[in-house]
Amino acid sequence: MWKYEKTLQYPVNIKHKDLQMAKYIITQFGGSNGELAALLRYLTQRYTMPDERGRALLTDIGTEETVPQ
Repeated sequence: MWKYEKTLQYPVNIKHKDLQMAKYIITQFGGSNGELAALLRYLTQRYTMPDERGRALLTDIGTEETVPQ
């Protein structure tokens, strides 16, 4: 069972807006070449792999994309 609480893991105190950095962060995470797109490509391609080693490799790479840097 999941309990959803809309809270941040760490406190955030924004003193001034940096729109260039915000655009960069959004592009890296959610853009067409971002981490989320790569994660989804790896995890969906694993289902078409004919052998277990290739499937395991794509699973490992896809789950590695979920780890924050």
